[in-house]
Amino acid sequence: MKTQFKFYHTVLILLLCLVLFSCKKPEEETPDDLTFDIWVLNEGLWNMNNSSITAYNTSTKDKIGDIYKHANSNRQLGDVANDILVYGSKVYVIVNTSSQINVMDKNTGISMKQISVLNNGSTSQPRYAASHNGKIYVSCFDGSIVKIDTASLQIEATATAGRNPEGVCIANNKLYVSNSGGLDFPNYDNTVSVFDLSSFTEIKKIEVRMNPTSAKADKNGNVYIVSNGNYENIFPCIQRINSTTDQIEKIFDITISGFDIYNDYIYFYTQNYSNGNVSYQIFDVLQDSIINKNFISEGSLPKTPNGININPYNGDVYISDALDYTSTGDVYCFDKNGKKKFQFEAGIIPKKTIFK
Repeated sequence: MKTQFKFYHTVLILLLCLVLFSCKKPEEETPDDLTFDIWVLNEGLWNMNNSSITAYNTSTKDKIGDIYKHANSNRQLGDVANDILVYGSKVYVIVNTSSQINVMDKNTGISMKQISVLNNGSTSQPRYAASHNGKIYVSCFDGSIVKIDTASLQIEATATAGRNPEGVCIANNKLYVSNSGGLDFPNYDNTVSVFDLSSFTEIKKIEVRMNPTSAKADKNGNVYIVSNGNYENIFPCIQRINSTTDQIEKIFDITISGFDIYNDYIYFYTQNYSNGNVSYQIFDVLQDSIINKNFISEGSLPKTPNGININPYNGDVYISDALDYTSTGDVYCFDKNGKKKFQFEAGIIPKKTIFK
């Protein structure tokens, strides 16, 4: 009788444990549980150390608010994330105020290395990155360009560009760097540095319109440079540079706040900061003309666009909405014809979307 009581007592405890386990709230998905095909870099607020990366699955709509923090024992990404780049099996995050490049595994989000970018112990303020032949090239606001080997994850060399370099891109085995001079208002720079990548030396400075910022190359090897002018009597434009001759082929007097290139089209937005109006347009690089002055044909519009990126695999257009620049923003996805597909909440000041 005593043995039978012990048996029933044991069974009762096992049943109780089973009930408690079944009622337990499921734990949050880990990066290994789901595949996230896009990551959104959220800039965060200056001196708040709250930059982040939102991971999103476009099929299941699953999301992790900050995959870096989630995968690295609640460690913060850093202060003011400026750019993000996927190359090979790794993701490189350029963190400006923290003056570092955070290298992560592109599948799990686990940090592989934090590379400090310093100039005699002072911050170099890294800005933007481009990749080519196993190297990452990063512009820094102190005027330097650093070359990082993607195997050793070490800074291999440092070169000097112009004043306060911003956007970088690669075409015809050359690196193009927009020298903005952004810290010297109203005496902005007006050059693009051209580096031969074999020797990592500057071979030319191309004179462009004042205050060049963004730089991107199309599939034909042409380089497009956006200049902001001086906000008074020198107006914004976008310039096309022939990467064979390193000469400006054409200047288009178009105001561009953000852009990306897909096939033979430049998708861009223009934000009028005086009245808040925003337009979303498409420029045909073969026809040298705007072919669509309102490419978003369906769905709600982002209120404060802060970045535009095109999925190279299907042409979907992702627009980051910073909203009020203090709270969490949103990311909108439109197909290449401007029809809205979905929208999701990201982090504070979403800036760039990458596609894995």
